[in-house]
Amino acid sequence: MRIFVAFEGSFEPFDVSADETVEAVKLMIKDHFRIPLSEDKQGRRYLELVYAGAALRNSWSLADVGISFCSTLKCFVKEEDKPTLYIFNAVTQKMMPIMENISLLGKKVSDLRTLVTLRCGFPVSVYCLRTPTGQEMYDCNTLGDYHTDMGMTLRLDVWDGWKEFLMGCLLGQKLEVQRYLSKEGPVLKYQKRVALYIAAFYGYIELTEWALKQGVRPHEAVGVHPYRAWCHEALHADVSKCPIHAAVEAGQLLILKTFVNCSVLCLECKNAAGQTPLAIAFKHKHKDCVLYLLSKMWSTISFLKISVPMRIYIKIKQWILRAQSRSLHKGQLCKSRVFGPKVGATVVVDGFTTPQMTSKSWHKTGNQDSQSILSKIPPLKARTASKKPVDSLTVSQKDTREEILTFPPLAEANKLSDLQRYQQQYQKKIIATARRKERLVKNKYLPQIPLPPVSKVGYSHPSFCYATPSADFLLRSSLESFSKHSGRTPRENAIYCLAVASAFKEKRWLQQLEIARALAKKSISKLTTQGGLTACENLPEIVL
Repeated sequence: MRIFVAFEGSFEPFDVSADETVEAVKLMIKDHFRIPLSEDKQGRRYLELVYAGAALRNSWSLADVGISFCSTLKCFVKEEDKPTLYIFNAVTQKMMPIMENISLLGKKVSDLRTLVTLRCGFPVSVYCLRTPTGQEMYDCNTLGDYHTDMGMTLRLDVWDGWKEFLMGCLLGQKLEVQRYLSKEGPVLKYQKRVALYIAAFYGYIELTEWALKQGVRPHEAVGVHPYRAWCHEALHADVSKCPIHAAVEAGQLLILKTFVNCSVLCLECKNAAGQTPLAIAFKHKHKDCVLYLLSKMWSTISFLKISVPMRIYIKIKQWILRAQSRSLHKGQLCKSRVFGPKVGATVVVDGFTTPQMTSKSWHKTGNQDSQSILSKIPPLKARTASKKPVDSLTVSQKDTREEILTFPPLAEANKLSDLQRYQQQYQKKIIATARRKERLVKNKYLPQIPLPPVSKVGYSHPSFCYATPSADFLLRSSLESFSKHSGRTPRENAIYCLAVASAFKEKRWLQQLEIARALAKKSISKLTTQGGLTACENLPEIVL
């Protein structure tokens, strides 16, 4: 059949087969127009075919997506830059691409950590970067010192026992954050500052309110872990960043208003580069934050008989706070009180002490969950030994039927209970995984594809007029086999195909439905011919 291809103002005919793949058509277009294509470590230059408003995939055949005689395809040359580096986050278990100039490879590790903080929202003092071989990367060295190459994957590790706590902060779950707080006083205060910083970055209101009620100040620097509080010379410059800076960098206007209402000192809080929140908002082009900060900076504070501009009021308040801190410091010196690390406190020295940033889970570090501690039954021997001795005559006169009732050994009972508990946990895990996958597909595609609800009838397929007794078994086994080899249930596969077909916006709904049916049929045929879906047909990755 003959189709037409529109490319850069020209309109050329091509004679192709209906079963031709999109990849083969691209090769024909490349040779006909002599388009130079390339792919290297820095990026790639490729062709993209568009039909009815949707970009065509290489594995599709023309007939599957409704391309017929005299159809017109639009051809574009696309350029795509590849990430300079990849960062694997040990907390979220996800890969984070760093899209920067190749000159980043000649900079220091501290510059890379600044970029990572802007991407993931972690303060620089809670994580470290490691090479693929596991070597820790220090801020004072350059990336070239660790032989960092284009496209290399680095690992982000956090403090041991902090994975669950940081995951709760990333999701804004206040109860999870409270559950995994440290019992050490200095570490607890540091964790609360970290929680407020991450909540400000992601805009979690509930977690922000809780941290503020705990006494954390938004204009107070997050600082460093108490284990590293003594090494001031080797610290990253961004340890002086405050939660107010994180809120402005991320453009969280509601959190910004909350912080300013909590303390007007946030308006003049400067970061390591000497930038105020207003300058940071200008730099990141957050218009709403800029307008709000400007209105606050040019406002006045009214008292009974005088009105003071906001800048002067802030300077007066800073002067009062400095005077209070000096008087408090003098009073504490008179009492001969010692501050800072004390004898016996844990100290971390880079390159000498055992690494404390290996992303161990909270339970593997020796902590115990108060909710998981169950009351244990005392051993059987201890219970029998505690009883009073009984007369031998009464023992001999017991009914023989009582001798038949024997209890299993305690060890076997424990094994049996462990096996049952494991089976229950395994069943719960399977059900939770299925529900999570169904919810994932629903959240991704259901806003685009309205489908009828799942039938609540006992059978999952229409009844057959002349169904044999084994027809139900054959159908169910086929559906189970499809789910096993494709990784999706038939319903999930239907939702996926409808979502893909909905990208052809210039087609009518019934035509989109025909495309979805063709794609679904092709996905089943690929299972029988190739043993599974191709990589490009897999469910798209969901990024938080």
